[in-house]
Amino acid sequence: MQELTELPPRPTDPGRPQLTLRDVAETARVSEMTVSRVLRNRGDVSQATRQRVLEAARSLGYVPNKIAGALASSRVNLVGVVIPSLSNMVFPQVLAGISDILDDTPLQPVFGATHYKGEREEEVIYEMLSWRPSGMIVAGIEHSDASKAMLANSGIPVVEIMDADGDPIDSMVGISHRAAGARMAREILSRGYTRIGFMGTKMPEDHRARKRLEGFEGVLDEAGVALADRIFYSGNSGLGKGREMTQEMLSRHDDLDFLYYSNDMIGAGGLLYCLEQGIRIPEDMGLAGFNAVEILDGLPMRLATMDTRRLEIGRAAAEIIAARVAGEDCDHIITMDAGFDPGETMRAAPKDGTSPLL
Repeated sequence: MQELTELPPRPTDPGRPQLTLRDVAETARVSEMTVSRVLRNRGDVSQATRQRVLEAARSLGYVPNKIAGALASSRVNLVGVVIPSLSNMVFPQVLAGISDILDDTPLQPVFGATHYKGEREEEVIYEMLSWRPSGMIVAGIEHSDASKAMLANSGIPVVEIMDADGDPIDSMVGISHRAAGARMAREILSRGYTRIGFMGTKMPEDHRARKRLEGFEGVLDEAGVALADRIFYSGNSGLGKGREMTQEMLSRHDDLDFLYYSNDMIGAGGLLYCLEQGIRIPEDMGLAGFNAVEILDGLPMRLATMDTRRLEIGRAAAEIIAARVAGEDCDHIITMDAGFDPGETMRAAPKDGTSPLL
């Protein structure tokens, strides 16, 4: 592993000035020395003044520099990578793509997990920025005001990944989840399925799943089709959770002909349950998931799904960081298409490509 080294001095990004102690001091109406004492938790400062300084720093997005004075450039060759989970099978490929690119540069990725919690994301971003990394890669484009302020005022390249439905703080690489949900709805309807149940993660914590469902229902509404039922869950995805929800949904409805899952893991559990119950797939029941997780290739049937381009997203994000650190021009906004795979759990599409519902 390469040693942590000092990078040569370089200007911050144009239009992205770094905040200083003076900015916080002026906002809190105190001296710079008082701000320094509060942020280092030293000196005799009243609780009211301390609170005012901390609120000013938080509202501005100011993060103290833990390496100030130690390095002439005040930057180290780290790239902070913030993702929701290290256990979710979706994100290891993203990390692999980032590492693929950064391995050929002086830059080193460091990873932090938020567990899908906004407060935890603030903590991770704060800690990473306090070490003055050369860039940040952050999953998603929905963040707390404090997280947005810290990233926007960091003075370094920031790439938000996995989503393209919104306005980025700086750069963005991802897919449109609304478009992906709409595509899946069209594929389902084109194959003649109309009694559809949805199972997925609890909203609104999973913003990308929420957007897919919005896109999905938008197409259904245009076709005059309403979701027959929906079940939401919190916690980790798994085969057991998919089986449990599928059993519950089918116990409430005996006329469903399609089950749409927000990810492949719960979809795989639902598929196994349906097969055990002797349900004919895809003739009597169709199923689809999301993410194209390779570990499920050994299922009795190949689940219909969509490819979220995880490896490519990770590589593209790292390429943006590496290029901008080197002072090179590059695309700041990259939107990728999610690939559709009908697998073996959908009926064949009509040969003429038409549907009476679309």
